[in-house]
Amino acid sequence: MFMADKETVDKASGMKHYAGLAVFSSAVGHALDGLDLMILGFAMSGIMASFNIDKTTASTLTTITLAGAFLGGLVFGRLADKYGRIRVLTYSVIFFGVFTLFSAFALNFFLMALFRFLAGVGIGAEFGIGMAIAAEASSPANRAKTTSGVGLGFQVGVLLASLLSAPILTAFGWRGLFAIGIVPAIVAILIRVFVPEPPLYLKHRQTAKEHGSIRQLFSTPERVRFSIAIIILCTVQNCGYFGIMTWLPSYLNTELNLSLTSTGIWTAVTVLGMMLGISVFGFLADHLGRRPAFWIFQIGAAIMVVIYSQLKDPNTLLIGGFFMGMFANGMIGGYGALISELFPTELRATAQTALYNTGRFIGGGLGPVAIAAIATGHGFGFALATIASIYIIAFITMFFIPEKKGAVLE
Repeated sequence: MFMADKETVDKASGMKHYAGLAVFSSAVGHALDGLDLMILGFAMSGIMASFNIDKTTASTLTTITLAGAFLGGLVFGRLADKYGRIRVLTYSVIFFGVFTLFSAFALNFFLMALFRFLAGVGIGAEFGIGMAIAAEASSPANRAKTTSGVGLGFQVGVLLASLLSAPILTAFGWRGLFAIGIVPAIVAILIRVFVPEPPLYLKHRQTAKEHGSIRQLFSTPERVRFSIAIIILCTVQNCGYFGIMTWLPSYLNTELNLSLTSTGIWTAVTVLGMMLGISVFGFLADHLGRRPAFWIFQIGAAIMVVIYSQLKDPNTLLIGGFFMGMFANGMIGGYGALISELFPTELRATAQTALYNTGRFIGGGLGPVAIAAIATGHGFGFALATIASIYIIAFITMFFIPEKKGAVLE
C-alpha cells in the first residue's frame, strides 16, 4: 500500500513539475512574440522617416506581420498535431528570430515588409502551440489559470519592449530594436533540450487516425458554430489590442507631448494593468466559469476605452491606462482554455493556431489601419473610443459557446 501511495505521489509530483516547465517554456515563447510586435510600435516613427512613408502606409507593417502569422498558424499548427508540440514550437521560434534580425538590415520598405511577413510566419505558431501545451499539461480545475500564465508571457515581452525601447532607440536607432532577434534562436534551443512532449499528446498520437486537418474544424454543424464564434472573439480581441497598442506610444508622444522616456513608462503601466487582468481573468474563469469571466471583461473593456479616450492629464492617463489594459487584454489567456475544451487533442494545435491567427489577422490587421485612418481626421482619442462598440459583438458571441469549466480534455 505504501509503495502504491508513493508511486501515486511521485507521479503527481512529476506531472506538476512537467506542467510548470511546459507553461514556463510556452510563456517564454509567447514573450518573444509580444516583444517583437511591440517594438514594431516603438520603431514606427523611425521607419516612417527612414523610408519616407506616411502613417497609414507604416501601419500596414502590422497587417503584413499578422498576415504572415495567419499563414504560419495554418502551417505550424498542423505540423504540431502531427510531429509534436515542442519540436515544431522550436523550429517556429528560430524561424521568427532569424527574420526579426533581418528586419534590422532592411534597405527599403519592400524588404522591411518581406522580413516582417516572414517573421510573422514564425509568430503564428507561438500562441496556439504554447496554449495547447499548457492546456494539455494542466489539471481541469486550473486550466484557465494555466493558459493565462502563457498569456502573461506575452505581456512580459511587451513590458520589456516598453522599458528597453527608449534607451535602445537613443543609442542605436530603430534598427537596434530588431537586432535583438537573435535572442529567440537561443531560447528555442533551450526549450527543445529541456522540455519533452506533453504526455496527453503522446498518448493520442498513437491512436489518432488524422492529425491537424483544417477541414475537421468545420466537419460538423457544431464545429462550424464553435470555429466561427472563436474567430469572432479573437478578431475583437486583436482589433482592440493592436488598435490600441500599435499607436499608443505615438499618441502619447505626439498628441499629448509626453517625452520618449515618459511614453515608455506610461505604456509600461498599461501593460502592467494587462498582466493583472490576465491573472484575475484566469482565476475568475476557473471559479465562476468561462462565460461570466468573458462577459465581465468585455463590458469592462468597452467602458474603459471610452473613459481613456477622454483623458488628457498625465496622472489620470497613468491610472486610466492601467485599467484599460486590465480589461482590454485580460481575456487573452482565456482563449487557450476555451479552444482546448472545444476541440480534441489530435486537432487542438491546429484549432489554436488557425482560429486564433485568423482572428488576429482580421482584427489585428484591421485595428491599426482603421485607427490610423480615423485618427487622421478626428484624432486618436475619438478613434480609440470607437473600439468600444466591438466588445458588444464579443459579448453576444459568448452565447454560442458552451460552458466547459472543469471539463476533461478529449
